[in-house]
Formats: sequence, C-alpha cells, structure tokens
Amino acid sequence: MSEIPGDLKFLKSHEWARVEDDGLVRVGISDHAQGQLGDLVYVELPEIGASVQAGHGVAVVESVKAASDIYSPVSGEIVAVNENLNDKPETINEDAFGDGWIFLVRASDRGELNELLDADAYAELVENEDH
Repeated sequence: MSEIPGDLKFLKSHEWARVEDDGLVRVGISDHAQGQLGDLVYVELPEIGASVQAGHGVAVVESVKAASDIYSPVSGEIVAVNENLNDKPETINEDAFGDGWIFLVRASDRGELNELLDADAYAELVENEDH
C-alpha cells in the first residue's frame, strides 16, 4: 500500500480532502479505495456551482467490479472538477492522491475538516478493514 500523505484528512468512506493554499478543498478517493474498486472505467463528476453537504454523495466512480458514490468531506460549493477523468478515469488508479483528484469545493465551514480522520487514524481504519 502506498504511503498516506500526512497533509490529508479522510472520511471513513475513503475520500480524502486537502486544503489548498487558496483555501479551497481538493477531494479524491484514497489509494486503498481505488485498489478495492479495481480498474476504473467511468467517473460521474459533480456540476460546477452545485451546493454540496458534508457526507452526502456528489459524484460516482465506476469500475469493472462496482459503482461507488463519492461523498463530499465538507459542505460548500463545487468550484472545479477534474475534466481529465472524463477521458482517463484510470488516472485515479495511477495517482489517487495527485492527478486523480475529483473535485474542488469552496468550503462554507472549514471547521468540518476537524471532524475528519487524520492520516494516522485513516491508516488504522484501513488496517482494521483488512483483517
């Protein structure tokens, strides 16, 4: 399993959140999640400008095995989506914590990030799932 970046926060449903320098929150799914899903074949991106609620489904990833909802770690407004995933959904498999990001949110309450798991707590969650 790849190293979990220490600057990320996680939902128990395996989405990650990274606060960017401009205060926006970049969101993707963890390397563990993409590994569980297998080869991704389609990503349904959220609409730019859409309002999202923390913990609610906003996107879908589909693999050869299953479809999985992607939940927003924070409430706010979708300000960007990773259009590259339309043509290359496998980017998530190749670089889940980097180029495989899914969307950017302008958080309405950055305090919601404090309720997420840090990298160590997430690593523990994944380890417990695997046993």
